[in-house]
Amino acid sequence: MRKLICRVQLYRNNVEYRTRNLSSAVLIWCIALLLSGCSSMPGTDGMASPDSVGNTKDLIVVGISQVGSESDWRLANTRSYRETLTEANGYYPLFEDAQQKQENQVKAVRNFILQEVDYIVLDPIVETGWDAVLTEAKEAGIPVILSDRSIQVEDEELYTCWIGSDFKEEGKSAGRWLQDYLKKENRDEEEIHIVTLQGTLGSTAQLGRTKGFAQILKEQDNWVMLEQQSGEFVQAKGKEVMEYFLKSYPDIDVVVCENDNMAFGAIDAMKEAHRSFGKNGEIIVLSFDATDAALEAVKRGEINADFECNPLLGPLVDETIKKLEAGQAVEKIQYVKETYYDETTIK
Repeated sequence: MRKLICRVQLYRNNVEYRTRNLSSAVLIWCIALLLSGCSSMPGTDGMASPDSVGNTKDLIVVGISQVGSESDWRLANTRSYRETLTEANGYYPLFEDAQQKQENQVKAVRNFILQEVDYIVLDPIVETGWDAVLTEAKEAGIPVILSDRSIQVEDEELYTCWIGSDFKEEGKSAGRWLQDYLKKENRDEEEIHIVTLQGTLGSTAQLGRTKGFAQILKEQDNWVMLEQQSGEFVQAKGKEVMEYFLKSYPDIDVVVCENDNMAFGAIDAMKEAHRSFGKNGEIIVLSFDATDAALEAVKRGEINADFECNPLLGPLVDETIKKLEAGQAVEKIQYVKETYYDETTIK
């Protein structure tokens, strides 16, 4: 199985490389040579051959379907996989960027199945619409590990486990922090007007953070959610939605941004509208992910509190795969440890 995946992947890379540089006649000759024996082909286009990496057939072949590169968090998450699931660590990774489109992910998973990978790591863009393709993976005997975001399927045996953050708890943590902060500021009896920049609607992070914060909001008689709109986890859209909020609601007390990039967009919008925000400002800014740039914004007082969403899932995925390879059982749900940062804890 692992030797077959090498043959398929090297074939694809070889064709792409030689199409750019060789004539049609030479291309045909190369393909014929490739099909006659993968093990004797030299590495091409940055992909090492079996001989150059040692015994490639013994590497664990992992197909990774990533959401995209829409945020700083996502880039750190991708880097974690690339730095962990390496040939030196016993892996042969195949990485596919879905560019925020579920149809691209479904296609990638089907390609992984055809290539007979050993494991599939799937970070699903949305929670629904996975039953058919994951049934195909199950019938092919390929374990599927969900990371970051989860899914809704009729049969939970379609995936082996899920690894990521407790998004609902993150939302509740933000609500509890705001409750404590308002009490310290002697504003716990005031009517507090809130707007929310939601993430991609239907994604696990959006659903969890929205539900978690809403649970705390329901306990506060004086909190009013003015409106919630999706900023799609990107800065430009976050700015656009925040501009609308500022024009529509002159009395905003809190903006909840369901990731850091949307918080950056909201900050841009508030600056252009000459509205004060953050520490000692009129609008309290809450954000999620705790990327490096956002933590600097916490230090500057632009973001009041940022709730960590740990992107470094690669080591936990590695640990899980190694356990499965050894025939050990793994937990169905595995959470990474997380905290939050404000002006007191950032130090």
